[in-house]
Amino acid sequence: FHMPKIKVLSRPDEEFVKERKGDVDVLQRNPDPSLHPHERAKEYTRALNATKLDKVFANPFLCALGGHRDGIYSMERHPSAVSIFLSGGCDGEIRVWNLRSRKAIAVVPEAHDGFVRGIASITDGDRFLSCGDDKIVKIWRMPTDVDVDRAEQIKKPIATYLGESSFTAISHQRNSEQFATSAQSLDIWDHNRAEPIHSFSWGADTIIGCRFNQLEHHIVSSLGDDRHICFYDLRSETPIHKVITKMKSNALSWNPMEAFNFSVANEDHNCYTFDMRRLDTAMKVHTDHVSAVLDIDYSPTGKEFVTGSYDRTLRIFPCNKPRSREVYHTMRMHRIFATRFSGDAGYVISASEDTNIRVWKSQAARPIGVLHPRAKKSLEYKDQLKKRYKDLPEIKRIAGYRHLPRSIKVARDQQLEHRKSQNRKEQNRIKQAKGKIASKRVAEKVVVAEED
Repeated sequence: FHMPKIKVLSRPDEEFVKERKGDVDVLQRNPDPSLHPHERAKEYTRALNATKLDKVFANPFLCALGGHRDGIYSMERHPSAVSIFLSGGCDGEIRVWNLRSRKAIAVVPEAHDGFVRGIASITDGDRFLSCGDDKIVKIWRMPTDVDVDRAEQIKKPIATYLGESSFTAISHQRNSEQFATSAQSLDIWDHNRAEPIHSFSWGADTIIGCRFNQLEHHIVSSLGDDRHICFYDLRSETPIHKVITKMKSNALSWNPMEAFNFSVANEDHNCYTFDMRRLDTAMKVHTDHVSAVLDIDYSPTGKEFVTGSYDRTLRIFPCNKPRSREVYHTMRMHRIFATRFSGDAGYVISASEDTNIRVWKSQAARPIGVLHPRAKKSLEYKDQLKKRYKDLPEIKRIAGYRHLPRSIKVARDQQLEHRKSQNRKEQNRIKQAKGKIASKRVAEKVVVAEED
């Protein structure tokens, strides 16, 4: 006598029995495509609804921080604390802010005589540097108590360094005791020396900006009034390469995840991303601003950067896309002098000449706060749907639409017509030259000359 084989479904109780009365029931779903013939149509409808809801719930502006008495020229985030950042005004005042309480936790009322041209945080997070028009670099103590009702008054610096001319920018080397300042020359300083340990000059009238590479710590870059971009190697104490662009660059930012890539904010309304190993052409041209771009800063993820422009708008660009994915503006916001991403890449901070600092969400429709696991999974699912159907006409039209002020829209249309006219004139010139003149892309036109 043989016992028949009996197949029994065995399911663990902890996975299918609710522990509490309010728990959500577990639903079983068979992913076989033959059982879901209308799945593609349903997914498209969900992606379209998710795109529309993003527009409905888009509310990027969070708050405006007031306290400065003059325009804000420079800004810097804390190297480790996400909620702490620093700002320097045109009246010589420096403020340390706490984003959680939306208050200033420390004030340096007369840090410099004149503009605070640059602020740089030191890697240990306990100190920060500042420079200004008074030819002085100062090291200040970072406040330790971040939850205070009244801002602390910082009166005396830890150390001071006297330069020969007014400084225009400052940058601190990562995990080191050295920092760089730009003025008539690019000077490299040490915390323990009263004089610069290195000084570089390569034919520039005035160096208007400098920035250390965050990955290759020995590489430092500089921007000049004569439209140059220079690179220096501190190991060999020599300049490496020099590029002259068509118009002057106002700011430079290194990609924190790709050591050789950097982006510059240019006077010709565009931003350019370069690879340091090949500087004869730009990797990507980022267009959308209608006036000079004044500042640029990369996200800690290295996938995006934020720009502030003279046209009073703030834009967020994917580093591999030519067009911006977000544009922020308000009626009261004036020209933007400084922009920064927060340390967690969730927020964008802008400083303008109207004495206000504004805090924005980097994802306009993303909810703030701790999300339930089911809500987080739902957002991830909707993001994947939008990514899958992003090229379909209706979704592409809705997702790409951005409301712009009338003045910017008119300027954009005028520039588009001007660009079409220039391209038409260039094509006629090439046609009449009968092969003697070659056509160039915009990425190739930006670089005028190179020097080694």
